[in-house]
Amino acid sequence: MEFSVEMKYVLDSFWLLISGCLVMWMAAGFAMLETGLVRTKNTTAILTKNICLYALACVAYYFVGYNLMYGSGNDFFGDGFLLNGTSADGHSLQSDFFFQVVFVATAASIVSGTVAERIKFWPFMGFTLFLTAVIYPIQGHWTWGGTSLGGIIDGFSDFAGSTIVHSVGGWAALAGVLLLGARKGKYDSKGNMHPIPGSNLPLATLGTFILWFGWFGFNGGSQLALGSKSDIDAISAVIANTNIAACAGALAAMVLTQLLYKKVDLTMILNGALSGLVAITAGPDYPSMSLAVLIGGIGGLLVVFAVPVFDRLKIDDPVGALSVHLVNGIWGTLAVGVFNPEVVLYSQIKGIVVIGVFTFFSSLLVWSVLKYSVGIRVSEEDEYNGMDVSEFGLHAYPEFVERQGI
Repeated sequence: MEFSVEMKYVLDSFWLLISGCLVMWMAAGFAMLETGLVRTKNTTAILTKNICLYALACVAYYFVGYNLMYGSGNDFFGDGFLLNGTSADGHSLQSDFFFQVVFVATAASIVSGTVAERIKFWPFMGFTLFLTAVIYPIQGHWTWGGTSLGGIIDGFSDFAGSTIVHSVGGWAALAGVLLLGARKGKYDSKGNMHPIPGSNLPLATLGTFILWFGWFGFNGGSQLALGSKSDIDAISAVIANTNIAACAGALAAMVLTQLLYKKVDLTMILNGALSGLVAITAGPDYPSMSLAVLIGGIGGLLVVFAVPVFDRLKIDDPVGALSVHLVNGIWGTLAVGVFNPEVVLYSQIKGIVVIGVFTFFSSLLVWSVLKYSVGIRVSEEDEYNGMDVSEFGLHAYPEFVERQGI
């Protein structure tokens, strides 16, 4: 029986919508993960940031970012503004927008965790606006938008965004945290690090599982089509590789923390699973499952080593987002050049460097303008009392606060 063009259009568009819904659910995963890894007094702040950044990212990308990324690249409002018709890939333009916009929100969520517990709300939202409307779409235009920056990054391969989404969020977060500084009490005058435990590991674990689940849409949806046998075979391979890489990352972190610290560290295992997911995202479409285990496992090892390195540099990252998304975004992109014979490693390195330099310095500029104009950090007193009270006037756990007398 002949497979109609209309049926392919329906299936391809439907797959983008379903995958986009899965990726949107990752916003809940980030919210729960970050909530679990910050202190109780900053819970409302984290939850407010996560729902507001998602809403702002969608609106900013609709009005400016989408056309900047997939339009001519030099106009803010154009044909893409109305989002009518069929995309160049043969599916509904609105389904394409929805699938792309949830990726933008993911990049912004990475920043949220890194600057948690001391960032002012409104300056953070201001940076989110610029990141989602301008910074992310510009580098996306050079890659997924099809221009390759005038040929400079020709041959760069990033299937679902280890660099284009995850390390972009990581570079933007790094620029912010360098200007923001560490939380009070995290490091003493002698340079010693004092752990600040998260408040709710069950929530952090739930958040990790939600992110893991949503990642099947993140990577599987990046096939961008469902209307043929070859498409469903490719999607099956992508999802299977995504899952096994996460498993390998979690197990690698489990074993390494036992060897290094003589105890299994749950927070490292959670970030190990996420690191495996980030690492495989650049190329879940080409490897065997055995190779996906290797890529994800190395990701899990890297996060265990990266977290203390950032601490030695006095870069305070409450949730380990830099170690997960920046470090393993780079590793996953390099892995494509190492293991995929159709991709040249040099092209991967060029793409990482060009996108990283652009994102870091443009983000640093925006953060600097915010810091020296309106300020980006809450006062020491507000930080001590918690941002839930100082910025939002709302305790996440009022009964607990009353019983504790605080």
